[in-house]
Amino acid sequence: MENTTIQRTTKTKKLQRKINYYKVSLEEIEKLNPSIKPKLMLHACCGPCSCFPLTFLCPHYDVTIFFNNSNIYPSEEYERRLNELKKLLDSYRVDYGWDVKIIITPYKNEEYMKDLLPYQDLREGGVRCRLCYEKRMSEAYDYAEEHGFDYFCTVMTISRQKNSQIMNEIGKKLESTHKKTKYFYSDFKKNNGLEKAKALRLHYEMYNQQYCGCEISYRGYLKKLEMQEKTDIK
Repeated sequence: MENTTIQRTTKTKKLQRKINYYKVSLEEIEKLNPSIKPKLMLHACCGPCSCFPLTFLCPHYDVTIFFNNSNIYPSEEYERRLNELKKLLDSYRVDYGWDVKIIITPYKNEEYMKDLLPYQDLREGGVRCRLCYEKRMSEAYDYAEEHGFDYFCTVMTISRQKNSQIMNEIGKKLESTHKKTKYFYSDFKKNNGLEKAKALRLHYEMYNQQYCGCEISYRGYLKKLEMQEKTDIK
């Protein structure tokens, strides 16, 4: 009975600590002067994950995208995702008049993966993935601070596979070491964000990737395909 009570208390405390980051994002936008658009650096991993966050942010911010995704494997997949993002920005420029610029860092997959490979046997979404998120967000945040951006944000809270509480915890940690650029808390999944993102992806006929990005997740994807083929044959 005592153990059950402890478990319930722990669960209650976790629920109490959970923050509604969608509400926080709306409150931050509410503070803005509507006649001025602050500069916001948006870390983006691909076009499909960017389509809704851009429609959420661009009416209020002067957005620049930072594309630093050397985790993506193979290089052909990296180029495909980058090109889809560029096509989306071209479409938004025509449809909405948003001139979203994009900063692209050199693709260095082997160098990037050195920090992640020691954790390759761990589950997807765990320590390895959190390290990957933080590496890319940290580099993008550094650039934002060095180049006078008012805010930094990531599109990754739109992902169904990524915990928005964790993503914003990383953002909060990084904000503590970046004194000039404020972190924009978000949960782009909330308020039907996923459904809106899907509608935009279909409207613009975007390529939708089937795995997160790195070689480890790519191998998992191939294994899943192989198992599916064996099931189909049976």
